[in-house]
Amino acid sequence: MITACCIKWGKPFGPEYANRLYSGVRRNTTGDLRFVCVTEHPEGLHPDIEVVPLEFETFDDEMTKAHTENGWSNEMRKITLFKPGLIPNHSGRLMGFDLDVVITGDLMPIWNHAPGKVSMRHDWIEKRKGKGTGHGSVFLFDPDQHDYLYGDMAKDPRGRVIESRGNEQRYTWSRALANGDFEYLPEDMIVSFKHGCLPMWPLNYFKEPVLPEGASVVCTHGRPKTAEAVTGYPGFLHRHSRPCSWMKDHWIDRAKADLGDAFA
Repeated sequence: MITACCIKWGKPFGPEYANRLYSGVRRNTTGDLRFVCVTEHPEGLHPDIEVVPLEFETFDDEMTKAHTENGWSNEMRKITLFKPGLIPNHSGRLMGFDLDVVITGDLMPIWNHAPGKVSMRHDWIEKRKGKGTGHGSVFLFDPDQHDYLYGDMAKDPRGRVIESRGNEQRYTWSRALANGDFEYLPEDMIVSFKHGCLPMWPLNYFKEPVLPEGASVVCTHGRPKTAEAVTGYPGFLHRHSRPCSWMKDHWIDRAKADLGDAFA
């Protein structure tokens, strides 16, 4: 059994993002799949997606206060996914995804990578700086084996937020590293749209973005966002993007063929 999960809070992302993610995961894994969405807005989700209600943690106010006092805008709601027992009748590994990713290839090598470890891809910007830090778009962990990912924040929310400079992925990476439990995911399988698919300026004004060979997950963090990458993004200079036909195919067309127009 493969168990995949995502979290959808507030309304920045509609249900189609979770539905398309679910479709992409199930089309690119083998064997039984359990797909869980932790959310307070289950409306419009495909009936095969298991919903776990998103509830506020007892330490949410302390996390928010630490963010506000330091001028950090990030919310660290994904910490909830690390909570042991969050998903009923689950044991073992979880494969987590952000909603702003597009599944483009086989996920089994990612699922099977480094059993027993917390795994994330090396963050693109931090690597260029010669620094560590995992990127949180794709992550694997075991809520029971790696219970400190939740417990450390619950014990000292203010301290952990300040230590990680308000960044959830830095918190996850640093806690796992401190416990000897971290290993990076293969970089060629998880690519950034803006760093790995967009042609260099000025070719990005004339050529369509390219899907790198062997890429299984494309992360549309920052700009262009996923929908902007599909339709084209008129951003200036190196962020300008022509409409991307392969992203439309993987993210929309295949999901509609799989789930139907009502859900994708």
